Amino acid sequence: MSKLIQLTTHSSEKGDLTVFEKILPGEIKRAFYIYNVASVSQQRALHGHRKESNALIAITGECRIFVTNGIEESYYNLNKPSECLVIEPGDWHIIDQFTKETVLLVMSNETYDPSDYFFDRP
Repeated sequence: MSKLIQLTTHSSEKGDLTVFEKILPGEIKRAFYIYNVASVSQQRALHGHRKESNALIAITGECRIFVTNGIEESYYNLNKPSECLVIEPGDWHIIDQFTKETVLLVMSNETYDPSDYFFDRP
């Protein structure tokens, strides 16, 4: 099941530096970001992956992610660039409640493969 991770952050008078390392199994093979979502009611994702793991970070703004594996269900609010939600293979998810300024970074340990997606909620 998905898990929320507090990323290591180093703070000083010069600002904050947050480190993303050793979070996903394997290496990061793909990264993308979601932004300019039209309204707070807009839903994204509505799918899961068979073998891919994803790490989601709200760089700015805020959004909510619902995750289920068919047994467990959880809601996560991402609103800090020092928090990372790892979505595991087999987890189905919906992303919604985007604020206007949201930039959601997604990193994956797999390249894009349409056959890895499933759309039916478990």
